[in-house]
Amino acid sequence: MHVATTLYVVFAVWRWGDWRNWEKYHTTMLYFALGNLLYNFLTAHYFLWRLDADFLSNHTLTEMLYTFIVFPGTALLFLCNMPEEKRRRNVHIVKWIFIYALWEAFFVLTKSIEYQYGWGYWWSVGFDTFMFPMLLLHYKKPLIAYLLSIPIGIFFIWWFNVPVHLPIEQR
Repeated sequence: MHVATTLYVVFAVWRWGDWRNWEKYHTTMLYFALGNLLYNFLTAHYFLWRLDADFLSNHTLTEMLYTFIVFPGTALLFLCNMPEEKRRRNVHIVKWIFIYALWEAFFVLTKSIEYQYGWGYWWSVGFDTFMFPMLLLHYKKPLIAYLLSIPIGIFFIWWFNVPVHLPIEQR
């Protein structure tokens, strides 16, 4: 499922994305990738969710597909098709939340994702509801997005008791 997702995102970026002007979206693409790298680093050996490998041999390689292809591709598609009008922009954001929620529901049904330590499907949907507005905020005002990301990250570390005080090997 994850390799198929990656291939679909590559196709979607080619078909519907402004890939010729990818530089316009580059910093937000990196922001999205950085967020996933940070999640994988801070929750190593204490994953809240874990993508089950399909064609790839392990979770780490699967996460690399998402970090370097799926999430940057998502950011590009999300931003380059953003409407100017506020109402249509809000509909666009809700559409992307729905896409991610539906995609993850499919992963749950196919057992391509597993949750632990209190995380679940609805936490993911909730996360998506502010992730997409944060991507737009980062695109328009990156410093504010970075500053807001800090308390959001701290909240999740605190709420889910992520043992960041322990070395990775002891989690």
